[in-house]
Amino acid sequence: MLIEYPTTIALSRLVNSLKGVSSRMLRSKNFPEVQQRLWGGHLWSPSYFAVSCGGAPIEFVRKYIEDQRR
Repeated sequence: MLIEYPTTIALSRLVNSLKGVSSRMLRSKNFPEVQQRLWGGHLWSPSYFAVSCGGAPIEFVRKYIEDQRR
């Protein structure tokens, strides 16, 4: 996931918000696939990994992320 966000927002707060909102949205849809993949009753693990790509051209970063699917 490639995200640009204001430097005034703490990364932990951003991740917490993304996980919370996405979890509520997916659970509200009652997809059987989601229910089968819950992690101890939770959609997300309590941890996360983040890395910065400051200075790299955005198209280069986007291509790198897309190529991870292969």
